[in-house]
Amino acid sequence: MSAPQRDSSALPERIPVTLTINGETKRLEVLPWTVLLDLLRDHLNLTGTKKGCDHGQCGACTVLIDGKRINSCMAFAVMKDGSSITTIEGLATDGGLHPLQQAFIDHDAFQCGYCTPGQVCSGVGLIQEGRAQTRDEIRELMSGNICRCGAYTNIVDAIEQVIGSNAREAKP
Repeated sequence: MSAPQRDSSALPERIPVTLTINGETKRLEVLPWTVLLDLLRDHLNLTGTKKGCDHGQCGACTVLIDGKRINSCMAFAVMKDGSSITTIEGLATDGGLHPLQQAFIDHDAFQCGYCTPGQVCSGVGLIQEGRAQTRDEIRELMSGNICRCGAYTNIVDAIEQVIGSNAREAKP
């Protein structure tokens, strides 16, 4: 017995979207239900962003959209038309790591590494928000990113290092 044939005319039209991803403009056509995470991983081969829970609860899929951190598994690509998206692949510049990527290495802020891209993107967004001043505030504002290996102390150390170096650079 063969599988029933699907009528391809029953599928909705693809919708055009224009996104700036890691500084490069991309014009794509996507099905209306395509989430940003799947667009990044499956259509653009940007696999640094991880699929964890697929329910917006673990933070492994965190990316920056117009500088703000979001769970890409919870955003339809068509809703982000015209947005600027930064993934883990887009944080490094001119061949050098982003300061938070380097701080993660300096503080051994990862073990298995699966959550690391989401942790780093979320940490970059947190630093840009400028709201976290203490370790407790960093912990609270990073609470949407789960690390099953338990590297939380080292993650906070890494973020704290970058916040501290930014504060030192800002002083005259």
